Amino acid sequence: MAKASVNRLEKLYKDKIVPELFKEKQYKSVMQVPKITKIVINQGIGDAVQDSKRLDDAVAELTLITGQKPLVTKAKKSLAAFKLREGMPIGAKVTLRGKRMYEFLDRLISVALPRVRDFRGVSKTSFDKQGNYTLGIKEQIIFPEIDYDKVKKVRGMDITIVTTANNKDDAFSLIQKIGMPFVK
Repeated sequence: MAKASVNRLEKLYKDKIVPELFKEKQYKSVMQVPKITKIVINQGIGDAVQDSKRLDDAVAELTLITGQKPLVTKAKKSLAAFKLREGMPIGAKVTLRGKRMYEFLDRLISVALPRVRDFRGVSKTSFDKQGNYTLGIKEQIIFPEIDYDKVKKVRGMDITIVTTANNKDDAFSLIQKIGMPFVK
């Protein structure tokens, strides 16, 4: 029987980060130590209204980046100003959990973010009250899986890291210890 492989980031979390946070924050139980539950990658494709082929390109790129087929999101309301009807496909999103989540986060921190032009770090203020962190990326081409020559249009995406933390401080400590390069 083959042994399940453990990602580098997952091993770091279990072996080093949990004991550090437990001691630092003085939790009563190890179960109180915050952890990352899922990562949601969302990409809005506004020009999919005029050309549905754009949506197919974005779905293919998101599949390459995450290793998982995205869910096509549809418009909730009709907006005449944007020639948008309710139910029209306007985006794609992927929810990553478990092994894929840790692999994606590892690639994001160690490979993709350093490839951003003039990168000085990510914002410390993008936490919500529940302890989730949202990061906006302007170009999908920072991921090494994307072939720059085959990209028809450069698009951005939102990456939300959902944690079990109860507040911003606990979530910040967790994500900082995982290695997220915050602005100094």
